[in-house]
Amino acid sequence: MDSHNLLNQYALGKRNFPAVNLHQAILCDVDLTGANFSCSDFSGADLSRANLSGCNLSQANLTNADITDTNLSRANLSDVNLIGADLIRTNLKLANLTRADLRSANLNQADLVGANLTEADLSGADFTNANLSQANLTGVNLTEAELIGANLTGASITEVEWTTTRIYTGISHQWITWAGCW
Repeated sequence: MDSHNLLNQYALGKRNFPAVNLHQAILCDVDLTGANFSCSDFSGADLSRANLSGCNLSQANLTNADITDTNLSRANLSDVNLIGADLIRTNLKLANLTRADLRSANLNQADLVGANLTEADLSGADFTNANLSQANLTGVNLTEAELIGANLTGASITEVEWTTTRIYTGISHQWITWAGCW
């Protein structure tokens, strides 16, 4: 399926697109709210400034995708592959990123308020100036991640692996749960 065909079918009311191949597709500035893209391939795709709120992208491949300024609020991104993806200023409020692979992803200034990142691999990811307040970071791997200027207010950070992680939040760590870190 190509991006033109996808947009036509979405405009006609179709919302179920599991396992579609949209490798390197150009889908910037589109509104695909609430669509099911589980197990789909968006590797290398340009999804910048798209509205993907409430979408099901579980088990999707978004390796090296450009997801800058995109709305993924309340999206299901469980078990997703986001290795090397650009998620700069992306809205991930209340998104489910359980077991997501975000190795070396760029989440600079991303909004992850209330996001569930349980058991996600965040090693080498850049969370500079990201908002992780109220996020669930239970069991994540933060090895070599950058958290400079990140807001961690109210975040649950337990059973975390973070060897050589750089954390300079510049804000109070009050209300953060730090139990079980190594």
